[in-house]
Amino acid sequence: MTAGVCCLVYFLVDYIMNGSFVDWFESQFTYIQSAYSAEYGGEYVQTVINWYRLKAFLVIFFIVIVFILVLTVTAILYFYGKRKTRKNVEDLDKKIQSYMTRDLEMEEVFPAPYTEVGARMLQIKTGMIRKEESLKQEAQRKNDLITYLAHDLKTPLTSVIGYLTLLEEASDMPETQKEKYTHIALEKAQRLEGLIEEFFEITQYNLQNIFLEKEDLDLSYMLMQMAEEFYPVLAAHGNEVKLEIEEDIHLHADPDRLARVFNNILKNAVAYSYPNTPITIRASRNKDKVLLSFENHGKNIPQEKLESIFEKFFRLDSSRKTNTGGAGLGLAIAKEIVELHGGSISARSQDEKVIFTVELPVKQ
Repeated sequence: MTAGVCCLVYFLVDYIMNGSFVDWFESQFTYIQSAYSAEYGGEYVQTVINWYRLKAFLVIFFIVIVFILVLTVTAILYFYGKRKTRKNVEDLDKKIQSYMTRDLEMEEVFPAPYTEVGARMLQIKTGMIRKEESLKQEAQRKNDLITYLAHDLKTPLTSVIGYLTLLEEASDMPETQKEKYTHIALEKAQRLEGLIEEFFEITQYNLQNIFLEKEDLDLSYMLMQMAEEFYPVLAAHGNEVKLEIEEDIHLHADPDRLARVFNNILKNAVAYSYPNTPITIRASRNKDKVLLSFENHGKNIPQEKLESIFEKFFRLDSSRKTNTGGAGLGLAIAKEIVELHGGSISARSQDEKVIFTVELPVKQ
C-alpha cells in the first residue's frame, strides 16, 4: 500500500514536472550495477536505488517540511492572536469609555473576565469624581470671594470719599474732629488696600508657577529677622514673638520662598490669636531634617476645618470679618512651597492653641 502510494506520488510529480523529476531522481539517487544471472544467460546491467542517500534526503526533506509547517502555523497563530488582542483592546476601550462617561455600575460594563480591570477603573473614576468635585468647590469659593470682594470694596471706598468730602467742605471743623475723621479715612483706605491685594492674589494665583532658587540659608538668623520685622503688626494686636530656636541651623533652600511661607503662617497666627498673647516660634535640627513650629493662642479650629485649611480659597472666617483672613491663599501657597522643598506642613489645634508644624530637609 505504502509502495503504491509512493509510486503514485512519484509519477504524479514527474507528470507535473514534465519528466524532469525522473531525470533528477535517477541522477541523484540511482546508480548502474553489473550483475550475472543464469536465467538470462550471463551478465547484465541494472539500475539500483541508493537507499542510503535517499533516506538522508528524505530526513532532511521531512525536517524542512516540518520547519515550514511550524513556521506557517506560528505565523498564523501570531497574526490571529494579534488580531484577537487588538479586538479585545478595542472592546475594552469601548467598555472603559462607556463606564467613564456614563452613570453605570461596574458590573454592567465589565463582565467576569474584566473584573480586575473594572475594579481599577472604579478607583480611577472615583478619584476623578473627587477631583472634579474639589475643583468645582474651589471654583465656587473663588467666585464667592470675588463677589464678596466686589461688594466689600464699595463700603470702605464710600467711607473714604465721605470723610474726605466732609473735611474739604467743613473748613471750620474743630481740630479734634478733623483728626478723628482723618484717622477713620486712613483706616478705611488701608482696608481698601488690603481688599485690592486680596483681589490681585485671587486673580493671579493660577497664572504663576513657583520656581526655587536654592542657596545655603541661615534659618536661625532668618527667623530672628522676621520676628523683628513683624514687631509693628504684633504690637498693634498686643502680641509678641517668643523664639525658641537652636543656633546655626543651616539648610539648602530658597530664602525668598521660605520667607513667604513663614510670613503667611505668622500673618495667620496674628489674625487668629487672642490679644496680648505670645506667638512662639520653635526650630531645631534632627539629623537630616529641620523641624519648625509656630504656636499661637486662639480659638480651637474644628477638625473638619483643619483638614481643609491648606486648600486654595479656604477661609476659617467665612463671614469675611474686617480684621481676619485674606483670600484664603496664604496657607495654600505655603504648603506648595514647602512641598517643593521636599518637606511637609501640618496644623493641629487643641486647648485653645493652634500649632503649625513645618518639616524641611537640610539638603535636597
